[in-house]
Amino acid sequence: MAVCDVVDISAKKVGDVELKDEIFAVEIQPGILHDVVCMQRANRRRGTASTKTRGDVSGSGAKPWRQKGTGRARAGTRKSPIWRGGGTTFGPKPRDYSYKLPKKVRKLALRMALSARFSEGNLIVVDEFSMPEIKTKEFVNVMSNFDFDNCLVITSGDNKNIGLSARNAVGYKVLPAAGLNVYDILKYSKLMLDQSTIAQLEERLMV
Repeated sequence: MAVCDVVDISAKKVGDVELKDEIFAVEIQPGILHDVVCMQRANRRRGTASTKTRGDVSGSGAKPWRQKGTGRARAGTRKSPIWRGGGTTFGPKPRDYSYKLPKKVRKLALRMALSARFSEGNLIVVDEFSMPEIKTKEFVNVMSNFDFDNCLVITSGDNKNIGLSARNAVGYKVLPAAGLNVYDILKYSKLMLDQSTIAQLEERLMV
């Protein structure tokens, strides 16, 4: 098993914790990480873009002028896509972009992302991270103790004050352990775990 330092919120070492190799020392395959990130981004798309076809545009269905004899190009409707104000050809319509990869692939990618941060030395474990009140300044002060300007913080989920305190802090994001995902791990250069979340991750990813 790999061993990682445990620090307090002032960045002072207070102990060690063992991390399972099956989660934090997995061989990294960029292709799998890419597939899962693409899936997550597709699932986050709203898919609400919409345009009007010639059948949706309001206007008369009468022929603008007679077929022959005017010297002008023949025209059958004012709703034609080649006319100004006409319908759009092959434009977007509301649709669902979401899809799913196998659960084993998603779990493997999450283990790879955690392993990547650990191997880079960008994984930090804190013994306890809690905030009695909502204070953005206090949250930023904690991050400054680690010299972090970009970090994903994973909490045990029972302290909402941390997430509320980080809302207006640029470069940081707070998630409960249940919400940990590949996209956010790779998006932020540093990963901070509350020590209590490690058992939750092991239970989630070892099955």
